[in-house]
Amino acid sequence: MFEFLRKLFGGGQPPEPVFVETPSPNRIVPAEPKADAAVQGSGSDGTKYVIVGAGPAGIIAAETLRDIDPAGNIRIINGEPEPPYSRMAIPYYLTGQIAEGGTHLRKTPGYFESKRIRVGEGWVQQVEPGVGRLMLHGGEAVPFDRLLLATGATPIQPPIEGLESPGVHPCWTLEDARHIIRLAESGSHVVLLGAGFIGCIILEALAERGVSLTVVEMGDRMVPRMLNAPAGIMLKRWCEAKGVRVRTSTRITKIEPAPVQPDHRDTLLVDLDNGEQLPAHLVVIAAGVRANMDFLEDAGIGTDQGILVNDRLRTNHPQVFAAGDCAQGPDFSTGGRSVHAVQPTAADHGRIAALNMAGRDAPYKGSLVMNVLDTIGLVSCSFGQWEGADGGESAEMADPDGYRYINLQFADDRLVGAITLGRTDWVGVMRGLIQTKVPLGPWKEKLLHDPHRIVEAYVARAGA
Repeated sequence: MFEFLRKLFGGGQPPEPVFVETPSPNRIVPAEPKADAAVQGSGSDGTKYVIVGAGPAGIIAAETLRDIDPAGNIRIINGEPEPPYSRMAIPYYLTGQIAEGGTHLRKTPGYFESKRIRVGEGWVQQVEPGVGRLMLHGGEAVPFDRLLLATGATPIQPPIEGLESPGVHPCWTLEDARHIIRLAESGSHVVLLGAGFIGCIILEALAERGVSLTVVEMGDRMVPRMLNAPAGIMLKRWCEAKGVRVRTSTRITKIEPAPVQPDHRDTLLVDLDNGEQLPAHLVVIAAGVRANMDFLEDAGIGTDQGILVNDRLRTNHPQVFAAGDCAQGPDFSTGGRSVHAVQPTAADHGRIAALNMAGRDAPYKGSLVMNVLDTIGLVSCSFGQWEGADGGESAEMADPDGYRYINLQFADDRLVGAITLGRTDWVGVMRGLIQTKVPLGPWKEKLLHDPHRIVEAYVARAGA
């Protein structure tokens, strides 16, 4: 399970899932921050750095700051009563491949103390960037010279009656995982709402636990924000062949108590809009997430789908930065700003933001949309502008019986996006061609006729 992702990303951790965020109802559009407006001061005079969020972006930022500024005062405010951990390790925990401690981002006892990084639980109620202060629930005032918002995201709760019933859980935190482990007994009926990226990761973990699983997805295919129709439908057939029931173009309308069963296992009934009713011992909600930024409503910090940042990861306030799943930053493919909630982007954000917080001038080139998903042994990938560029061309080949698929998207004579299913050997090649923007020359026509020649094209054009 997840072996390909282990090899690709290292450290046993798959990438953070990508989600399309829900725009904030309190959108603030600031004046564009100047890209070259470096923070004044080197931070060597005991600068107070405050980081809100203890995920990969926040932890890497803190470590980078300590390396650059040995005298700085670094404080991390953790929004959960847990040691800093990786959400992407939760599937390993669900399947028993690791213990709970294996989810922790830094496992050495006393690690943060040895780095003189203060980590403590707290919830931010208000940010006052003009006076360099934030207020925590409970009344504590925390002063800062530089502030990094790495607050991550929160699961979306769809408007379904009965969503608060016992036995209904998201799968986002360690506490959620503990509930799911308790209820996801072998052979028990489990309903999973959502077949997006995170939903498919949960799907595999639940299948590994031996449950009787039904997946309900409102889109017309699985992973609709990562795969086109041919690939998404092929992935659905694969899951069904593995014994997982998948209902696409379907909504859950209600969750209600079930009549008492002899074994007392199926305590819930899940009503679908097609008239079907599913018994369930556990319902897992994976309906997407939204950026954590409601506490900025009166702060004057620019927000849209996430916290708006420039190519130094700075907000419209020069002493406030944002990184990770909550940040809407430079997009490599479009040249605009997007939320790319994937773990490699969070790591890059944390490092770049810290460099700029400490007075370095470190530009960020932009994140590339790159999703790699292993679903019960079938690896699917999408890169860049996989839906295509305006006026662009595309090439496609499919082997439905072999569960193999490739789709290439071109703009002029450059590869700008791709989708593959059932192939693990082309990931680096496709990423390289897209990120380097290398002109394909005569190889574009060759790829339009036979996209399987992608490795030959890379070898021929990599030095161009």
